[in-house]
Amino acid sequence: MISNSQAMQDVFVLSVLKKKSNGFYIEIGANCPLSRGSNSLILEKTYGWKGLMVEYDTVFKQSYINNRPNSYYIINDARKINYREFFDEKNFPLNIDYLQIDLDVDNRSTLDVLELFDETIFGDYKFATITFEHDIYTGNHFNTRTLSREIFLKHGYILVFPDVQTDDVNPRRFVPFEDWYIHPDLVDIEYINKIKTDISLNYLEIEKILNECWKAT
Repeated sequence: MISNSQAMQDVFVLSVLKKKSNGFYIEIGANCPLSRGSNSLILEKTYGWKGLMVEYDTVFKQSYINNRPNSYYIINDARKINYREFFDEKNFPLNIDYLQIDLDVDNRSTLDVLELFDETIFGDYKFATITFEHDIYTGNHFNTRTLSREIFLKHGYILVFPDVQTDDVNPRRFVPFEDWYIHPDLVDIEYINKIKTDISLNYLEIEKILNECWKAT
């Protein structure tokens, strides 16, 4: 599978969901909808997904309108959105295929949004796959990694790939920045047991695992 993501997030989602077509995503911290690094671009353009993109920077608004017409977008501080009201108003499915939370860990926006989901969303909505950016390599800001893992565990999510490593160009190295989860009610748990690990891997190592397990299915 071809990836457009920073660290194979879209490949993870598509592998777990068996290349699902017409899925539904929530992308919080969407940035440019056409950029190399957009986790939802291939999902929408190649596999027919739609969903919601949330972004603070108004510079991307016209690109959402022009290039991603099948999905909703919200230009606002992700911490100030009433997600439950929006989900209910738009009749979002209760079982959603992918959730991305990719904000700024150092100003607590990442943890604030997760706590908002904990309070208002996770009780009724489930997400088959989740990628959550904690950026632990930059420091233990607000204990985000530990607290986020406690929240996801409380709601039944399984941590499949902890501390996924991506490229850091200065100096050139791999650094741990995300956790990737699944909900066991919404995926093939036998497949998950084949790919799950308790150690930190870089995205190229994860890609190899996903490819090998995909070929074996």
